[in-house]
Amino acid sequence: MNDVLTLKGKFEHRSNSGGGGSPRLPQDTHVSADHVLSLIQDLKTTQAFWKKNNLLDKYLISAHYIKVAAKSNRIQGFFAYHKENPNNAIVGAKFAAGPVHVITYFVSPESVSRSIVIATQVATILEAEFGGATTAETFNNPKSFASIDFKKYSIPKTTFQQFVVDAHYVDHFGIESGRLPQMQSAIVSLYDTQQPILPLLKKLGITADRLDMLDDTTIRLDAGEVTMLMEKAPFLVAMATTDLSKLSPTAFHDPETLTMGQIPEPKNEPTIGVIDTLFDDHVYFNKWVTYTQMIDPNIPIDRGDYYHGTAVTSIIVDGSSLNPSLDDGCGRFKVRHFGVATSREFSSFEVIKSIKQIVASNPDIHVWNLSLGSKNEVNPNFISAEASVLDQLQYKYNVIFVIAATNKEAADAPKRIGAPADSINSLVVSSVDRHQQPAAYSREGIVLEFFTKPDVSYYGGVGNDLIRAVEPISGGVQVGGTSFAAPWISRKLAYLIEVLGLSREVAKAMVVDSAIGWHPELSKQALALRGNGVVPLNIQDILHTRDDEIKFVIQGAVTQWETYNYQLPVPVVANKQPYVAKATLCYFPKCSRNQGVDYTNTELDLYLGRINDKGKIKSINENVQSFDNTHRVNESDARENFRKWDNIKHISEVLKPNARAKKVYSNPMWGISLKTKERLSNHDGEHIRFGLVVTLKEINGVNRIDDFIQQASLKGWLINRIDVANRVKIYNQAEEDVHLE
Repeated sequence: MNDVLTLKGKFEHRSNSGGGGSPRLPQDTHVSADHVLSLIQDLKTTQAFWKKNNLLDKYLISAHYIKVAAKSNRIQGFFAYHKENPNNAIVGAKFAAGPVHVITYFVSPESVSRSIVIATQVATILEAEFGGATTAETFNNPKSFASIDFKKYSIPKTTFQQFVVDAHYVDHFGIESGRLPQMQSAIVSLYDTQQPILPLLKKLGITADRLDMLDDTTIRLDAGEVTMLMEKAPFLVAMATTDLSKLSPTAFHDPETLTMGQIPEPKNEPTIGVIDTLFDDHVYFNKWVTYTQMIDPNIPIDRGDYYHGTAVTSIIVDGSSLNPSLDDGCGRFKVRHFGVATSREFSSFEVIKSIKQIVASNPDIHVWNLSLGSKNEVNPNFISAEASVLDQLQYKYNVIFVIAATNKEAADAPKRIGAPADSINSLVVSSVDRHQQPAAYSREGIVLEFFTKPDVSYYGGVGNDLIRAVEPISGGVQVGGTSFAAPWISRKLAYLIEVLGLSREVAKAMVVDSAIGWHPELSKQALALRGNGVVPLNIQDILHTRDDEIKFVIQGAVTQWETYNYQLPVPVVANKQPYVAKATLCYFPKCSRNQGVDYTNTELDLYLGRINDKGKIKSINENVQSFDNTHRVNESDARENFRKWDNIKHISEVLKPNARAKKVYSNPMWGISLKTKERLSNHDGEHIRFGLVVTLKEINGVNRIDDFIQQASLKGWLINRIDVANRVKIYNQAEEDVHLE
């Protein structure tokens, strides 16, 4: 077996030098004056609505696009007024059937009036100069405009062109109304109207308290307040979820007679944070756990409230001893356990507030296990409030959450996962049996019709093969559920981060990459149930690779549009490179819940492969998104084929029995490039850190790791083996207490 390598080298950075050009229509399309006039009528209708409902000083208007719209396809002429950029006015986005984008803008009355005036001129020009409609062939030909005197129409040519292109992509304009399936206590997010939320609600007769605010646009309202809001101003509601949650069911729960072994005193073992139901400190491993109870003292507690949390923590502390067949080689862990909920109904709002306080107050903990999950399904058009907070915390702090993918009753119909398992930055874990088949209680992703959730799967106990854990009173218990799969992944991540000193980005990438292997899940059904695959049982199978493979990890940060290194030496044999390659990239972007389905603010577009004779990377997945305009990739294809906007990227060549060696170009080096794209204008991706795992498999079964190390060293890379024994020794020495005389 070969060790996994760490590579450190200098990455170069450059800004985007690409130009714009005149607006163009897609091939084989057309725009008519009648369609522009219908958009004008839509705007006049919305204008009349807002003049009657003068609650706001601007208008909320939704553009219904004809497809999933890339940033470059979204309106740039409509709603542009003085220095206003329509993209900066976006306050919500969702998918409608198709799928197509419905994007909500918050724009000034002046910009709407101006849009109506200009669009009227655009329709006039189409009638007078283009016979009522223009095709892409005519519109994209500069000669078509040579004889048109735009001064006569009082708008510039570029403005006309932009409005025509906007009109092509927008089917109609309208006003959206929020919906709540059940009128009860809810966590409600209003559109960001740049007004303080409490005075705005007071105008509607709703007197709310600042203590009920989760952030500037999200607040908890009781049933009566929700009813009043939905009656008077449903157009303010961007999204809403019920506040009361109930734990997703544990699939199995069988007490058993368990002979407890002796556990040594804790020493310098790393600590994992657990946020769960309560913990019983009478168990045999109680010295390994520091417990803090966070629930309101007025809430009644019974013995059942200690079962789930105690069982989860028992696996993290002593899982390998309790389950010898699942010994992962990670040893034992200390736990800092925070009891935030009972086993009955609890307030999601209060749990969220507790988690924010807990993480901020415990900066030394980097891995948090959260096996709490709601019975309710997540909404397909927005991220839950609970998940959104977790994503914010992971962007802000150097932490990672491991979350159980929630359960259903085995006999129930298929059911979407529950909050907070829709957290995009977190590592979400589902459960499989020993044959790596999804457990009967597994619930399904995908999230926002795009993001792969769960991320990975592990053994959580099924049928007659349950997980041994410890609960109060009964002691030994056999359990099953995603709640008991997640702690095993928390253990692995903590080992990689705390003991081996890897960054959370690299650790997450290694875990995901190990689950994928060389045979990624292909069907959406498999991805929805098992995520990217099943993580290997033993930590050594993540830290080592086969003799015919070279696996290395790289960590870094992006600072400009492109971050790149074109000096990756892949050994050449007989003027060929006999390898197939794969790579997994992970990063933790800032996320914006108020952007709806357009949730992640930053995209890192990954390229890995040989340097062709034009000096560009021939990426192993044939990615050409960021090449010149001769390679156009529409947004749907970019998301489907290249995982655009996903914070986990896996690219791979197909491993075939008869794989052929690669041609060596004049420059024998390979390159790595990350191109940064932003949804908003806030530069949220600046200095965002990434972790990359690359694997090269020699198609003839030859071990060439020494050649790679030598050649990479000559190219200036600093290379180290992840030598587990040595790193454990270093960790132990670093954790020793030093007593000064």
